[in-house]
Amino acid sequence: MVTLTHIGGPTALVEFAGWRILTDPTFDPAGGKYKFGWGTGSVKTAGPAIDPAQLGPIDAVLLTHDHHEDNLDAAGRAFLPEVDTVVTTASGAQRLGGATRGLTDWQTTELAKPGSPTIKVTATPCRHGPPLSHPIVGDVIGFALDWGEGVLWFSGDTVLYDGVKSVAQRLKVDVAVLHCGGVQFPVTGPARYTMTGHDAVELVKLLQPRVAIPIHYEGWRHFRDGQRGVERAIAQAPADVMERFRWLPIGEAVSLS
Repeated sequence: MVTLTHIGGPTALVEFAGWRILTDPTFDPAGGKYKFGWGTGSVKTAGPAIDPAQLGPIDAVLLTHDHHEDNLDAAGRAFLPEVDTVVTTASGAQRLGGATRGLTDWQTTELAKPGSPTIKVTATPCRHGPPLSHPIVGDVIGFALDWGEGVLWFSGDTVLYDGVKSVAQRLKVDVAVLHCGGVQFPVTGPARYTMTGHDAVELVKLLQPRVAIPIHYEGWRHFRDGQRGVERAIAQAPADVMERFRWLPIGEAVSLS
């Protein structure tokens, strides 16, 4: 049985068969102001539902990118040395150093420990902004976890584009965890940096997962298409798409079986 706990923002805890895997650790309290570069920034409006000291042992951290503090903040960065295995982008691994594993699109690594199934972790493409924005926004990846019982996929921070759509051709996704929020900044006008609710619906039409779970839509001021926006998009979706979406109460462990 797979259990997922949405801790807040992009941070989620995956538990199954003895594994405890954390995504994008963000543990700073609410109220902080952050700069993302090139005139962009945001304010954190909600702290984590679970304090890192209450988490217990973590086997691995899957970090979609290390250079934006809404995905790895100061408290999250301080937490990383407590974990034996950190997997992130190739460029992020160079910045973090140590034994951090770096992946590029479609590269894989394995997580293994006695008494639990081996997990194949595959990096999936992301584009964290409009076309040609990569030199500004940097490398980002998603993560597909496969232990032989269906793929659990975290989209990472991305807009809807051909690279993300290719996941539907290459993987059979059972559970899709989708970073939404429709991030925008005043300095860049209408440009978006993550998926909107309508994007999430379009992606679920392609993926046809058993379950689709929105995360990273709350807790920060730069989200322009938060839970209400995603809910409106889901409400307008065909019934067979609508019924796949599931909201996780923040801070509560939920079985995905």
